[in-house]
Amino acid sequence: MTELELWGGHECTVNRVGDRFYDQTVASGHAHRIDDLDRFAKLGLKTLRYPVLWERVAPETPETCDWRWTDVRLARLRELQVRPIAGLLHHGSGPRYTSLSDEGFAPAFARFARAAAERYPWITDWTPINEPLTTARFSALYGHWYPHRRDERAFWAAVLNQIEAVGLAMREIRAVNPEAQLIQTEDLGRTYATRAMAHQADFDNARRWMTWDLLCGRVTADHPLWSRLDGFGFGDRLRRLHEAPCPPNVIGVNHYLTSDRFLDHRAAAYPPERQGGNGFMAFADVEAIRVTAPAPAGLEGVLDEAWRRYGRPLAVTEAHNGCTREEQVRWLREAWDVAERLRARGADVRAVTAWALLGSHNWNGLLTREGGHYEPGAFDVTGPTPRATALAGEIKRLATGRGSRHPATEGPGWWRRDVRFEFKPVFRWPVTPEARPSWRNTPSGERPLLITGATGTLGRAIARACEWRGIAYKLTTRAELSLDDAGSIARALDDSRAWGVVNAAGWVRVDEAQSQPAACFAANHLGAVRLARACAERRLPFVGFSSDLVFNGAKGSPYVERDAPTPLNVYGTSKMRAEREILAGGGSPLIIRTAAFFSPYDPHNFAAHVQRTLGEGRRLDAPDVTITPTYVPDLVDRTLDLLIDGCQGLRHVVNDGVVSWAEFARRLARAMDLDADLVDERPAAYFDWPAVRPPNAAMTSELQGPLPSLDDAIARFAALAHVEDLTPDTLPPPAVATTAPFQRVRRR
Repeated sequence: MTELELWGGHECTVNRVGDRFYDQTVASGHAHRIDDLDRFAKLGLKTLRYPVLWERVAPETPETCDWRWTDVRLARLRELQVRPIAGLLHHGSGPRYTSLSDEGFAPAFARFARAAAERYPWITDWTPINEPLTTARFSALYGHWYPHRRDERAFWAAVLNQIEAVGLAMREIRAVNPEAQLIQTEDLGRTYATRAMAHQADFDNARRWMTWDLLCGRVTADHPLWSRLDGFGFGDRLRRLHEAPCPPNVIGVNHYLTSDRFLDHRAAAYPPERQGGNGFMAFADVEAIRVTAPAPAGLEGVLDEAWRRYGRPLAVTEAHNGCTREEQVRWLREAWDVAERLRARGADVRAVTAWALLGSHNWNGLLTREGGHYEPGAFDVTGPTPRATALAGEIKRLATGRGSRHPATEGPGWWRRDVRFEFKPVFRWPVTPEARPSWRNTPSGERPLLITGATGTLGRAIARACEWRGIAYKLTTRAELSLDDAGSIARALDDSRAWGVVNAAGWVRVDEAQSQPAACFAANHLGAVRLARACAERRLPFVGFSSDLVFNGAKGSPYVERDAPTPLNVYGTSKMRAEREILAGGGSPLIIRTAAFFSPYDPHNFAAHVQRTLGEGRRLDAPDVTITPTYVPDLVDRTLDLLIDGCQGLRHVVNDGVVSWAEFARRLARAMDLDADLVDERPAAYFDWPAVRPPNAAMTSELQGPLPSLDDAIARFAALAHVEDLTPDTLPPPAVATTAPFQRVRRR
């Protein structure tokens, strides 16, 4: 058996909603960046799933094909000695002149496949249609994508149209290149259920195989779904598929943390958005990993099932996790380890595919609208040029066998920890139909992230995020690490064996700094520089924090990283001097400028003051000074991601929204159902501050995308604002970002 290969691919879906097409290759910028291919090759990737998409090549008429884009990129792949797996339809319904409901869909698609094969006869590996079953569900069963059907017969017709199209396409491709290989992908999970929902789980678990069963000609009279499809009038088509099968050369399994499902007949126990039905029974449909005990078998389980069912070569054709950076790395590494374990047991697993190399846009909205959430992949494309993340480092390590694992990524993923439970655990049915995955405890001896500022809001918030994200850390007090003592710093760094340092300590009292400048400079400037230099001497990554108060507010528009600081007060000057000396002092420092942060776990910030004051029915004076408020949970997650990615230099990290303090107070009030009319906007001079504030210190970044919108952050703050005794010592866990494709909204 050959060695396990690491493949790659960028998210390239082109799907239609109404009359609009949503193109992920355009959204990621890859449509205009051929040098992405060089970035992929430098990771050590030798095989890429790559789009030669029908909608992009022949969008208006089948007779008019524009191959220029694919010509240039496929030629570059050949120069780079990277083997493409050509995809012709990726989650789409085809160009405007056809659809999954069109009786002529299959022959029209086959003609395009023949043209592609004749254009690129040297390509040997093909995935004509990606995930036919999943695409049919979203297009013809749930109605999210064109042709927006919502009935089961239309769904099965869409499935059969695609399967017939794959068979005809491979016949045409092999007429050009007899050695052509079919790598057929499909999303594969397992459905678990309460006993009352066992019938629905049984149906789902039979249906999940239909892409490969149909291609292999397995759907005959003894198949569990034969009678159902025959009842819809598809018996003759099933017979033809049985008589002329087109079995895959490689079965491509796409598995996400949302792929395994759990059905619960007690629908009222779950939020409304998780409730659905099958026409005669209501039930909840949730991610199995979030509720079932024991945990689902996951990727290892479905790969083992697929091998036992088909006995054909396997590949993990999409491995991606929309989560924090270390969890993305852990998920890819686990997929690799799973593949190696199965190979050791005799399964012919050929490859694991690092998917969404450029990230993905709006999968949390099922690609049904513009914009939406962006989750990075091996590269973050929110800046002027793609920036390699820690996931890129892990891909290179797996692809080349060189390099070391990032210390922050040691330990199990959230799906292996108790934090996986979002709902009350339920004993699932069936319990043991498949192999259980191997679990492992957090390895002992992990090198920690050292965090200063144990008594401060930011230090405790970073430690809490590390706790939630499974990152080993050490939160130090002044007694353990004193910024004014070089010996104390050296002992703390050496004794802890830290892999990186986040300095969240410092002077925070802006007005008192005017009368105590020496103390402010000792903490914010001299102490921070002392710690950063000690890190540089040890080649340790360092993160420090700065402020919007380094600016004078005269610009009139949001400040970006290249704008020169011109502070108006002692506090801002101390931060400016620390920035300059740390960034010029060598090593690998990262300075995060942020502003006006607020948190539900800190009783001393402005948002908490608004809640207390308006909650008691008192009036609130708020300045007309313009700011960009920053939600602490968002700030610390972005900070940790940037640190793990190895970012250096200066970054502005704020939520997306420019407001005055007064408008901020009103938005908070409305979100918490308090009286916004009690907020009185006052000029800055009204407050007689000892420290002058810039009139407009709004910030944004030109190097990366912003944090979530301010209104989104305020909504999350308000959702926790009613929780009593919410202190840094009694903190409920935040929501873990687990955005992934194929979130089911409703079932039939």
